[in-house]
Amino acid sequence: MSFSSRTKGELARIYSEDRCCQLAELAALVRMSGTLQLIGGKQKLNIKLITENPAVARKLFRLFKTLFNINIEVMVKRGPRLRKRNYYLMIVTDDMGSNSILKEIEILKQRDNLFDISYETPAGLLEKRCCKRAYLRGAFLGGGSVSDPGKTYHLEFVSHSLVHGESLRDLVNSFGLKSKIAERKGHYVVYLKEGDQVADLLNIIGAHSALLSLENTRIYKQMRNDVNRIVNCETANLGKVVNAAVRQIENIMYIKDTVGLGYLPANLQEVAQLRLKCRDASLKELGQMLNPPIGKSGVNHRLRRIDEIADRLQKNKR
Repeated sequence: MSFSSRTKGELARIYSEDRCCQLAELAALVRMSGTLQLIGGKQKLNIKLITENPAVARKLFRLFKTLFNINIEVMVKRGPRLRKRNYYLMIVTDDMGSNSILKEIEILKQRDNLFDISYETPAGLLEKRCCKRAYLRGAFLGGGSVSDPGKTYHLEFVSHSLVHGESLRDLVNSFGLKSKIAERKGHYVVYLKEGDQVADLLNIIGAHSALLSLENTRIYKQMRNDVNRIVNCETANLGKVVNAAVRQIENIMYIKDTVGLGYLPANLQEVAQLRLKCRDASLKELGQMLNPPIGKSGVNHRLRRIDEIADRLQKNKR
């Protein structure tokens, strides 16, 4: 099961106690996963709902039963041959009170003695913060998805309407987030891409288990990146140390073969002999071997002077 399916399963098990939140969540589910069918006769409509997630289907059944005391039929249909997945079809007919339901969830609005379809988020149902959270939860269940955090951070809502997409984006951003909207294959996608933003939205809609899973993955990825960065840094530093030691040994050998190490002052001669003897030792270790011991910077200073003498001898030879 994908991370997105597990998240929907978790959210589908959340049932608000307040009727206002239940209405807000149902309003989002109908807008995101429902279509309206004109069945003949003036303003008679059926509500057709489709979902591939059985937990979402159960939630829709329960919400309609709790809010309107109707038992909608849930039909299992086989998907197209290539998809091979079943989907769940629910229909709320005019006889069941579809028109009154659509009015209550603010999809049908009366204007000049006529009813018109509204594609905006239902402002009258979203006056409370808890209702806004419930609406976003329903929107995710009806048309949302979230990527596996082990691969990327991406959460989106897919809406059929630009008007609804824009109002849904504004609703998401009212919680201090920075969602954006884009068109994709005739649909309008409200999306978040940053890990912090995705985590915040999961918290807002109540997907706490999914949030913990995401945070664990983020911590693991951060630790892995930190380890890789440290290893790369240490490897680079080790390379520099090795290259410097090779250069120092080559310069000391050049001095030894041309003018002899006796050409060097006593303090430089001591360091040169020690470097030839302990070729893998660090500057700090070389300093501790000297009598009296000196610090790392002192050893480095003496080796730099040896390099300068070797360079001068090479230039004079030319």
